[in-house]
Amino acid sequence: MTPSAVRHIPVLGRQAVEMLSPRNGGIYVDATFGAGGYSRAILDTAGTRIIGIDRDRSAITGGFDLVDQSDGRLTLVEDKFSNLAGICAAQGIETVDGVVMDVGVSSMQLDEAERGFSFRLGGPLDMRMGHDGPTAADVIARASEADLANIIYIFGEERHSRGVARAIVAARKETPIATTRALADIVSRVVRSKPGEIHPATRTFQALRIFVNEELDELHLALSAAERVLKPGGRLAVVSFHSLEDRIVKNFLGERAKAGGGSRHLPEVAQAVPSFHILTKRPVTPDDAEISANPRARSAKLRAAERTAAPAHIAAALPAWPSLDDVMRGG
Repeated sequence: MTPSAVRHIPVLGRQAVEMLSPRNGGIYVDATFGAGGYSRAILDTAGTRIIGIDRDRSAITGGFDLVDQSDGRLTLVEDKFSNLAGICAAQGIETVDGVVMDVGVSSMQLDEAERGFSFRLGGPLDMRMGHDGPTAADVIARASEADLANIIYIFGEERHSRGVARAIVAARKETPIATTRALADIVSRVVRSKPGEIHPATRTFQALRIFVNEELDELHLALSAAERVLKPGGRLAVVSFHSLEDRIVKNFLGERAKAGGGSRHLPEVAQAVPSFHILTKRPVTPDDAEISANPRARSAKLRAAERTAAPAHIAAALPAWPSLDDVMRGG
């Protein structure tokens, strides 16, 4: 690709692509296309082919120039990355050489006030990565106090979740909560922070964004889908930005890489053969220079693994946390 095409460098982008180790003729999935940073880097290796996936239509349309420059090597699909196995099949591809994921909200989405992701920018309380389904304002208006407290505690790890939920319910009785600033003001009256600490509304906004987009369910499903489509020797690289995401990735790879064993005092129990070999014994993190250039990188962690020849493991059931459908139905 030409130097002028390289306009966005994702967090830990160089390290993630190095973990993929692209090769001539390889097929790769950029499961969270965003601004196309990973795809551009992979296309620098001659003969590579990429399927880029994003649920955000603006990311897909923003990538059309890169499609034109790729000489037919890049295909973009507007969809959720949990569907990556079906997306590959629809392109006539059964197995791939690598999958890269950059989990969570993108810088582009955070910087667009009208998307409603940031409490620092005034905008409608939307938070959807795609263009369908309930908004954060819909959840705030509909969810019970108990559901709100659970959502904020589980997905935001906010210890004042009950107080925040109580304040939201009291405020919405007076007037609908429709903007990011209105919600941030409500939360700030309950959660106090000292100078130098994160904004009081940070965890509540994170919780609503994750819940509205079902991000953690999506991540569980996407990891299992990647396991199914990666060929032996194929590689998976995942960059996450907070502890909930990183824990899911760490546990998934840990379970898939676990060798048989068991107690000598108990009968041997059949155990699935490891489907991954972990490449990052400890997560790769940004250096000081990258954090200085992009403060949002400070919490990023990269984990990577290589697929073995073993069959994919049976996917575990999704965790029993609050469901978007149930909450919106009032169930």
